[in-house]
Amino acid sequence: MRGLEVTVVILAAVLIMTWLARRLRWNEQVLLVAGGCLIGLTPDFHRLVLPPEVVLLLFLPPLLYWESLTTSLREIRTNVRAIVLLATGLVLATAAAVASVAHALGLSWPLAWILGAVVAPTDAIAVAAVARNLPRRVRTILRAESLVNDGTALALYTVVVGVAVAGLAITWSGTALRFLLAYAGGAAIGCACGAVVVALRRRLHDHTAESALGVLTPFATYLPAQALGVSGVLAVVACGLILSQAGPKMISAGARVELTSFWDVSTSILNSALFVLVGIQTPAIVSEIGSRSPGHAVITASLVSGAVIATRLLWLYSVPYLIRAVDRRPVQRTLRSGARQRFPLAWSGVRGAVSLAAALAVPATTAAGRPLAGHALLVFTAVTVILVTLVLQGTTMPAVIRWSGLHSDPDETVEEHRAHRHIAAAALEALPEHANRLKTPPKTAEAVLNELRQYAAEDTGAPKTDDPGVQAGLELRRALIGVKRGALIRLRDQRSIDDIVLRRLQSLLDTEEIRIELALRAFTGPPP
Repeated sequence: MRGLEVTVVILAAVLIMTWLARRLRWNEQVLLVAGGCLIGLTPDFHRLVLPPEVVLLLFLPPLLYWESLTTSLREIRTNVRAIVLLATGLVLATAAAVASVAHALGLSWPLAWILGAVVAPTDAIAVAAVARNLPRRVRTILRAESLVNDGTALALYTVVVGVAVAGLAITWSGTALRFLLAYAGGAAIGCACGAVVVALRRRLHDHTAESALGVLTPFATYLPAQALGVSGVLAVVACGLILSQAGPKMISAGARVELTSFWDVSTSILNSALFVLVGIQTPAIVSEIGSRSPGHAVITASLVSGAVIATRLLWLYSVPYLIRAVDRRPVQRTLRSGARQRFPLAWSGVRGAVSLAAALAVPATTAAGRPLAGHALLVFTAVTVILVTLVLQGTTMPAVIRWSGLHSDPDETVEEHRAHRHIAAAALEALPEHANRLKTPPKTAEAVLNELRQYAAEDTGAPKTDDPGVQAGLELRRALIGVKRGALIRLRDQRSIDDIVLRRLQSLLDTEEIRIELALRAFTGPPP
């Protein structure tokens, strides 16, 4: 089928399956995969092959970019040790466990290690779906882990594919150097691209140009990193984290609202389309392995899936306790959680499209032109791990969260109330100066003053505009929004609130500013 027809079918499946899942209250990702499997059974789609570069270029950069833009950098700093251990140590431990199981079941060591690297990383998109109801700290750890662990797994993947396909020699020093270059190079390119984007944003004052730059950024960051042989994943994540800090200070309200709406819709569609594509390719992969040794393949895939889940459980119920015995600092004690509260974190190891893309990217032949023995089994096992983690862990996650006793993070509400009071106080302090500068009538300034006092009392409704001197009042309110926004950003920079709270309140300020701009046009006319 042609690309346009495939796109239409996938989008239709996304629409139907998403509606059906929400109507029936079923797991959305599982139903999307099931719908994709039904499509994959039709003759026109049975041999549809998803080129790995499609996921690694078209899907991965924008999804990772938006995830990094909307995560909490303060929480990442607070939990950096846990995140690094999960994103590096757990990935390597999982790859080793899977390789040992796969080799015991007949795969060669190089191919077994490839399989381990393929299924080791959790999927950022799938994890975000299952973690949305978790408290902020656990949610941030999971999201940050899934953003970074792709870099670890893909660096290991590159090394072991070179051994299996090209017969390259493997050395500890060479492997360590490759890891270092992948991480350091990817982070450096991401930081450089973030600095360039910040410099460009300071000079852009057009909504269309700002929005276009926002759409281009993840792809323009990912491609140079990949071309230089370093981690494009880490480059996109580093760039996104930099812009999450700098963006609120320089992006206009209109452009921010446009970009947020665009990314919300586009990432939701891309995310759902990935699960449909996984389902579409599943029947062909199953039929290919089924014609050879179905019994052995099922046993291998089942045991590898068990190893993936068991390794994460074992890691999260051993390593943190060993670290506790060594690190007795009071600040670390405040971050500890009980065994029951830890279980959602241990049960959230969902795999997804990145693992599928990596499996499909493994060459079917060696550099000498000989078939790569075990290739079909590797792809079948990777797909099985994805499906098992999606179905088993994804569908049971709500029950696991309820059993663990975890509730929504009360700190978010406290920080939000604090931020409301702080920005209202900043606006109250700045009101006389702005009222004098704008020559606002005293009665109008008094009305705005009363509104701010209500805002400080946490009445966050929209400001009223029916007082005398409507235009003057609107201009004064618009000037004070800048004061509020500056105070809000300072709270974030001082770590009194985190990025999630900032974005929530910033969205309210943006909406208020846009509404005021539209109202002012009734007096001044549209901009030239």
